[in-house]
Amino acid sequence: MGLMTFLRNRAGFILIGAIGFAIVAFLLGDAINVGKPFWAESEKVVGSVDGEKIDIDDFGKKVEQSEAQMKQQYGGSSNPQMQAMAVENVWNGEVAAILLKKEYNRLGLTVSGDELFDLLQGKKPSPLIVQYFGNPQTGQVDRAAVISSLKQQSKNPELKAQWDLLQVEIEKQALQEKYGNMIKNSVYVTSLEANDEYINRNKLANFSYVNLDYASIADATLKLSDSDYSDYYNENKKRFDNPAETRTFEYVSFSINPTKEDTAAIKAQINKLATDFRTAKNDSLFSAINSDVKVPYTYMTRGKLDPSVDSAVFNLPVGSFYGPILTGNSYKLIKVVDTRFSPDSVKASHILIDAAKVGGVDKAMKMADSLKTLVQGGASFATLAAKYSVDGSKDKGGDLGTFSRGQMVAEFENAAFNGAPGDLKVVKSQFGVHLIKIEKQMGSSKVAKLAYIEKNLTPSGRTRDAAYKKATSFLNELKGDNFNTLAQKNGYTVAIADKISASQGYAPGLDNPRPLIKDAFGAEKGAILEQVYTMENSFVVARLTSISPKGLLPLASVKKEIEPLVRKAVKAKMLTEKMNSALNGASTIAQVAQKAGKPVVAAENIVFANPILAGVGQENKLIGSVFGSAPGKISKAIAGEQGVYAFSIKGFSNPTALANTFKQKETMLMAVSQRSLGAAFQALMDKSKIKDNRVKFY
Repeated sequence: MGLMTFLRNRAGFILIGAIGFAIVAFLLGDAINVGKPFWAESEKVVGSVDGEKIDIDDFGKKVEQSEAQMKQQYGGSSNPQMQAMAVENVWNGEVAAILLKKEYNRLGLTVSGDELFDLLQGKKPSPLIVQYFGNPQTGQVDRAAVISSLKQQSKNPELKAQWDLLQVEIEKQALQEKYGNMIKNSVYVTSLEANDEYINRNKLANFSYVNLDYASIADATLKLSDSDYSDYYNENKKRFDNPAETRTFEYVSFSINPTKEDTAAIKAQINKLATDFRTAKNDSLFSAINSDVKVPYTYMTRGKLDPSVDSAVFNLPVGSFYGPILTGNSYKLIKVVDTRFSPDSVKASHILIDAAKVGGVDKAMKMADSLKTLVQGGASFATLAAKYSVDGSKDKGGDLGTFSRGQMVAEFENAAFNGAPGDLKVVKSQFGVHLIKIEKQMGSSKVAKLAYIEKNLTPSGRTRDAAYKKATSFLNELKGDNFNTLAQKNGYTVAIADKISASQGYAPGLDNPRPLIKDAFGAEKGAILEQVYTMENSFVVARLTSISPKGLLPLASVKKEIEPLVRKAVKAKMLTEKMNSALNGASTIAQVAQKAGKPVVAAENIVFANPILAGVGQENKLIGSVFGSAPGKISKAIAGEQGVYAFSIKGFSNPTALANTFKQKETMLMAVSQRSLGAAFQALMDKSKIKDNRVKFY
């Protein structure tokens, strides 16, 4: 049962098949084509890799599992951003799994039966086996427990299914490791490269320079020509290779935030609640019924509440009322029911009894009492846990480790923190009946039991209706390209969501953008999207303004974007001519400065590997030119990031000889190996035909 619990908790990770290379995830994000048209694809195909289809049913289950994992890890409820992240993770895993499987077959990489046996129960166990069956302190695997669990498969179909799943993942990880090692072993670093790297990081340059700053030419004085744009575009075409289709839309938001009238109504409501709260007979029930935010009716430590009320509440005596007070976007009303000093953390073990399996809660409680009596009589708690507990901790003698408040359910937490070391407690929770052994308690701080009411400032139905009516009216009046004109006429602000990808889970100013993005990828350029979109605090009307297809973008589509860069390029040409004029006939850098009307600036102890110029910023071209020049000579004009430069080198300070070439090579090889894994996977991506239809479904 322990293994099954473990596998259930990790099912999302195992089914998704996380790739062993950290580089893969972000490579995938930018390298996959958003395919259109969609009507050529099956209605159940979320995408394909070299013709191998990814079915939406299987994909959807994995997304649900990934999302559940995220909710468990980060807490809170699902939201559009979380779902988008889950979809992206599963997609990356699916694409990578298909590509790598093909590559393994091409290379003849396999895991033999003997290797698999060793990974499962031999001398070189898989990290997954170590993770579950290993001792946390020593890392040693309990082989007897592994073999016992494997033997139980014949009697337990569910356990067999879980082991089959785990075996697939173990084989996958082993293949990933073989492939990774093969790539890593194909690269090397020479002694010459090691010495060059050492010198680049330790050789110092001292030089003087003159700078003609781009800021010295006002933007307003420049009139850019078509040839200026085309020259820059042709010289920098690689910058305009769009890895995936993106779309840009403009939109108007219609706020549905509470009005003054809404706020007044909520304030009146909270004031009445405050009066009733003072005379309520059951504090916990009253707060649970009337609060928009559910805070457990249990002892809590400082720092759990809104900072603006936390310190005030913890300084009040028992029986005090605090509020109502408005902080953030809600009114708070709190009664201090009790305070005490309590341990900061507890180390405990437990035996969990499933009431359904022993004939009900009453029988489970009696069984727990019987086990308690046995322990009090000298029986081993760990032995009883291994035999009777249904929790994953049974194989560790019921050991739950050390935990602080807020990590366990309320019933369990109260028993563990309110008891004393050595106590045995029987409690019932949503998971079953627990026999708890308090091993140790650490620290001590003030805790408070609070009856807590929070009422959110929310818009009334009338406010929402008014905002929706305005949005609908605006949408109905839109015709053709009058979006901005009509918005300006009505005093509405037009916002822009630029370069949005089909799978993106966020967009500037929008908290629930997926429906809008999905429709944008089904629309034509210039189209008004045909519905009013509901966000958390607004309604939105949008228009698709541009489509940037995958591949080399034409000049027309990037012209506005590159305008600042073109302007800088034109300034560079103008200032290069001015610098060349100053350089003409000059024999010293001081003469260049005098002719250019600029001061000579000294740069001391500059290294090639860190091309930063004090007071200026990063200047790669300038520093690169410095380290490629000889001392005593005046350079030619260098067009950098902030201006056009001329320089003269005073001298270089060479470092002492590299003492340990092997260690330098080893350090460099680690970085080169990691890059090689990414480069290898990128090559697989470039050679593959990937169709991504996720936007149809999410």
